Amino acid sequence: MSPLACDVLIIGGGIAGLSLASALAPFSSVVLVESEPTLGYHTSSRSARQLIPSYGPVPVLDLTRRTLDLLDGVQSSTGLPLTVPRSFVLVGSEAGVDAQASATMRRLTHAEALELCPQLRPGAFAAAAIDTDCVGTDTDLLLEYHRRSASDDGVIILTGAPVTAACYDGATWSIRAGHRAITAEVVVDAAGAWADGVAGLCGVAPQGLVPLRRTAAIVAADNAPPVGSPMVAAADDSFYYRPDADGVLISPSESEPAEPGDAQPRPGDVERLIDRLGAVTTLGITTVRRSWTGLRTQRESGVPVVGFDPDQPGFFWLAGQGGYGFQTSSGIAELATVLLTGADPADLGADPDRVGAAAAALRPVPVS
Repeated sequence: MSPLACDVLIIGGGIAGLSLASALAPFSSVVLVESEPTLGYHTSSRSARQLIPSYGPVPVLDLTRRTLDLLDGVQSSTGLPLTVPRSFVLVGSEAGVDAQASATMRRLTHAEALELCPQLRPGAFAAAAIDTDCVGTDTDLLLEYHRRSASDDGVIILTGAPVTAACYDGATWSIRAGHRAITAEVVVDAAGAWADGVAGLCGVAPQGLVPLRRTAAIVAADNAPPVGSPMVAAADDSFYYRPDADGVLISPSESEPAEPGDAQPRPGDVERLIDRLGAVTTLGITTVRRSWTGLRTQRESGVPVVGFDPDQPGFFWLAGQGGYGFQTSSGIAELATVLLTGADPADLGADPDRVGAAAAALRPVPVS
């Protein structure tokens, strides 16, 4: 079988790789490979499904706002219900809320917070703030939109195709992915928790990307908030919860370093969270319907890494999105498309100054 030839090979079939594939396909020939038998298997299928414009460092906030604008455009043109309004409420001590609430959030009185989130116990928090620009997102529908859009524009998607070998001759990559040989001018590393490992396989120095555990569960509760109620998070990162069509989604909001892999909840994690929520809410959790753990991968700076490697110009980083993968996905895909093609941002409907600022903030750093 002769090698597949393309301009750009994307390694990773989560939201990062799929959103780039759909954005880049009109300009370049693209092959996307995913090691798992299904797309979006790891972190992308284990998302909290909330896009929060006030959550994250400044470059992330800018990319989130751009993503929301782009998703609005997709919804208007396709009619797909990709997002629904769902506010975000932050609660905790005065100092904690002051430290965690961004400038775009509005402070709530204690009474206002209890009216919006009546499941909170009055003595469980002293301060609260709200972001009313947040939306919930149908992550499955968004992944499928990008997959279909990419496929319709000619992207070849291979699942069950782990990259096992890579060689660069100064102009072209020769890659072995599953049983296929692929040649490409550029390799894009969108491998999530495995991104530094993929870089090593390609002879590229790592960017210090660390996978972090984040556990969640869907539970039944006697006093579940109705659909449409805000997502509630603790300013000390000890929990969050939000309504879900199947009950209540809860999380201990942990960020513990872990090895890349198919992460799973540890014994006692969900039970301790239920005890914690019992102390601060009146949810009355009765049953755990399902639970999971994802890996949120990031570098020390907390911002994603996007751009050509400074020491290997044929290698492009698209990783380190941390907990901001879905909420920055379209903005990052737009940025990456500009960098990969050399297009004028204005030709894509993007603000050149904003794209330039994002490129500078997210660029890979030289490794000494």
